[in-house]
Amino acid sequence: MELLIATFASALAGFVDSIVGGGGLILLPALLAVYPAAPPATLLGTNKSASVWGTSFAAWQYSQRVPMRWRVLLPAAGLAMGGSFAGAWLVTLISPEFLRRLLPVVLLAVLLYTLARKDMGRHHRPRFEGRAELAATAIVGLSVGFYDGFFGPGTGSFFVFLLVRWLGYDFLNASVAAKLLNLSSNAAALVLFTWTGHVWWHLALPLAMANVAGSLLGTRMALQHGAGFVRGVFLVVVSALICKTSYDAFFR
Repeated sequence: MELLIATFASALAGFVDSIVGGGGLILLPALLAVYPAAPPATLLGTNKSASVWGTSFAAWQYSQRVPMRWRVLLPAAGLAMGGSFAGAWLVTLISPEFLRRLLPVVLLAVLLYTLARKDMGRHHRPRFEGRAELAATAIVGLSVGFYDGFFGPGTGSFFVFLLVRWLGYDFLNASVAAKLLNLSSNAAALVLFTWTGHVWWHLALPLAMANVAGSLLGTRMALQHGAGFVRGVFLVVVSALICKTSYDAFFR
């Protein structure tokens, strides 16, 4: 029964994550509930071992249908990986506890801003070109990648929001770019978890297969329904993140 629940949660997480990020909001709490005696680091590593495959397939499927700006995204992906390593290293030295109470406030600001700007992210109008775009994308990759390694919740949503608000992408193109950046930061974290032995590989395989199945379905729906659909899912996911992070920060 535990495996069935975890596998279903992984499929649902892959579906949500492929559209706008936030899959960890579903799978990680499910793993913590189903395996309460397991070390949290092991469940984090197992979660990453599943989600990295779903994100990989989502990025590949998006790249077949939506033009990928490889020239600016690949350097940003490399910096996201480096930032994730740096954040994961820093968390071994200092506690990220101060972010726990700040995160719901930041997410609420993101939600309210997106609701107020009804046209934001509906049209793809990149604001930068050449080196300016390369620099802006690199800053997004490095900063959010660092956050992912140091703390983590809402990483995909932050990637999407910054690409929409700062770089002028629509929600669909931002989601596509975010997949590649998030894949890099997840891969960096997975390397560290694997190195320290915090992955249940016997559970990782069925979870990965379920995550990929959910990811393929979510990607297909995002491509079919476009930026407006992705924006709606983004608002739902950010709202759920606000509820979850507020509970963790103030009522736990």
